[in-house]
Amino acid sequence: MSEQTPRINSSRLRALLDGVNAFGKNPRTGGFNRTGYSEPDMAVRTWFMEEMRRDGLAVSRDGVANLFGRFGPQAGPSILVGSHLDTVPEGGAFDGALGACVALECVRAMRDAGIVPAVAVEVVATAEEEGRFGGMLGSQAITGTVTAEQLDAAIDADGTRLADAMRACGLDARDALTAARAPGSVAAFLELHIEQGPVLEERRIPVGIAHTVAGLVNLAVRLEGRANHSGTTPMHLRADALAGMASIAHAIPDILAAHGGDNSRITIGKLDIQPNFMHTVPGRADFVVNIRDTDPARIAALCDAMQERIATAAGANGLDFTVEEHSRMEPVALDPGLTGVLREEAARLGLAALDMPSGAGHDAQTMQALCPAALVFVPSRGGVSHSPEEFTDWPDIEQGAALMLAVLTRLAAGR
Repeated sequence: MSEQTPRINSSRLRALLDGVNAFGKNPRTGGFNRTGYSEPDMAVRTWFMEEMRRDGLAVSRDGVANLFGRFGPQAGPSILVGSHLDTVPEGGAFDGALGACVALECVRAMRDAGIVPAVAVEVVATAEEEGRFGGMLGSQAITGTVTAEQLDAAIDADGTRLADAMRACGLDARDALTAARAPGSVAAFLELHIEQGPVLEERRIPVGIAHTVAGLVNLAVRLEGRANHSGTTPMHLRADALAGMASIAHAIPDILAAHGGDNSRITIGKLDIQPNFMHTVPGRADFVVNIRDTDPARIAALCDAMQERIATAAGANGLDFTVEEHSRMEPVALDPGLTGVLREEAARLGLAALDMPSGAGHDAQTMQALCPAALVFVPSRGGVSHSPEEFTDWPDIEQGAALMLAVLTRLAAGR
């Protein structure tokens, strides 16, 4: 068969994505529940492995349930391309799954066109990216950046230990420590993902090319006051933990104005109060402050300002407080050479492309520690993600997939 120009088969790609999303769907809400190492997560992995095996790929699974399907030479370095299959609770149909499906469709299109890669292409579906146990475990295992201490300490919001969840799936968490790819064995990593924000849609630009992935710090805060009767406790004698938390939240715009920039984000997205009863002054508030930016110095300044505000709010409300750094990921600059190839191929295809940062974390940032990594965005309607309302228009998917295919074809030829 003579080599032809490869083309994305849109209906085949749509069927593949529908196949992935047959797992973990909640028919009542329309959301998807494939949290890391849950039964639906492991079931979709088995199904995706069989899809790759039917395509004639050399299929393997490592100790943390990362999936690989190799197309081309069985020896030598490979180009990894893909994303994750797990979801947040009640997540959307496109986050992660689209990137894994586009990767496999690109390989199918190359195969159909009679392309014999000089450099192997490996489809990868990473494990536990969404953060049930902290996030990025799959790509951390591939890059050798996970530690035994992280594995031992990892628990989910319900108190389930990572080791126990993996054991229930027939996996040993310690195998993450021996899953690393050897230096030089991976030539590049490419990931397509929905933007999860409104910028591309607002500017009517079909693809984004990320140059940097923002870092983040999660500060776990506890405010402790005194639970008391809401009707009999005078306002000036209260030690109201929720009032202290509200004061901290109210200060976020001022902190950002004083210490932040265009890429700064501060969010209080998780809050637990006790006793949590309508007739009782809250005696304790536990919450997490999520701080993100592409500049590590700015992250440090925001953290300092937030901790100062927490201390001030605690003092003003008669509260004791603790602040612990729950997790941290540094900002990562993605490979300029690989992003340059993406720009060139986008121009060749006539696609307008926006250079942009990524405010959300992705496997690409972890993979940059092992090899050149790049990240392509397609628009998210309304900027919505991590929700059943998450949606990307199919013409946008096709254009992003076409760009990924063009770049993969070029890299697989050794150019």
